[in-house]
Amino acid sequence: MRISLLTALAWAAMAVSAQPPATNEPNPDGFYKLGPDSMKQEGVPTGKLHGPYTIPSEAYPGTQHTYWVYTPAQYDAAKPARLMIFQDGHAFMNPEGDVRATNVIDNLIHRRELPIMVAVFINPGRTPEQPEPNSKEWGDRTTNRPTEYNVLDDRYARVVVDELMPALHKEFSISKKSEDHGIGGASSGAIAAFTVAWHQPNHFSKVLSLIGSFTNIRGGHEYADIVAKSEKKPIRIFMQDGRNDNRGQRPNGDYDPKRDWFLQNVRLKDALTAKGYDLNYTFGIGRHSQKHGGSIFPEMMRWLWRDLPVSTDVNDNVERSFQTPGPVKQN
Repeated sequence: MRISLLTALAWAAMAVSAQPPATNEPNPDGFYKLGPDSMKQEGVPTGKLHGPYTIPSEAYPGTQHTYWVYTPAQYDAAKPARLMIFQDGHAFMNPEGDVRATNVIDNLIHRRELPIMVAVFINPGRTPEQPEPNSKEWGDRTTNRPTEYNVLDDRYARVVVDELMPALHKEFSISKKSEDHGIGGASSGAIAAFTVAWHQPNHFSKVLSLIGSFTNIRGGHEYADIVAKSEKKPIRIFMQDGRNDNRGQRPNGDYDPKRDWFLQNVRLKDALTAKGYDLNYTFGIGRHSQKHGGSIFPEMMRWLWRDLPVSTDVNDNVERSFQTPGPVKQN
């Protein structure tokens, strides 16, 4: 199969990996370190990872999606839990990766800084003969990731809402309220998460975006204008990006603003702000990697889920104690 130069450049831009430094200056990603909330802590109960599971896709015929489900130690099948879904699931659940989502979930739930939630880690769709994405190849060259994650239509939203959600509700106790559902991702996975919430705000109200690819891979740069022209939707979003993200500069010296990750993140932030969205954002110095986003992932999760009910009763000793495991009924 012959691959055009444009396609090769697009693949290179989409890869979530550290870019080689243009100068002898220090790598800006090197300044971002994981904190204690991202590490396993003594005395904190550990949840259980279920899977992998596989579901066939009707939205993308001939493909299937692999996913894993993480239930915290406090999960009780008698009480519907909140839900957080992560695209490129292999990266977010990687115990040695840049995010280590399961550690964060365990630590914050234990301290009552997050509600009890089920976390789902779903990979891009692939045909049965294609390999599962991994830490070196996220699937842009080998799976349906470029189409599913970067196109602005509702097909991937249908994967999540019509194919994944019924399977989750069948096996796990999960709230059906939109305010109890969040979705997130990095790079193309971040724009995919936003697209799901954009098309399905009655199902997802919270979006976490790391180095979001709101650029012209498949028209993502249009989101700022789409948001500006559309009625405000009930979506809360936390955006992160870096000033050294892919900046739309071609090898021949030409500059394409539609392919400037940082510019397009700022444009979308401005559009969401003007519309009055429940928005938080941070722009660091990093490149197109999860280093910065991973280092602040615990705080992003706290902010997204900040409406967790609390008790101010001074005699409420349960509220003032660690959240210990209850009657666990895990599959």
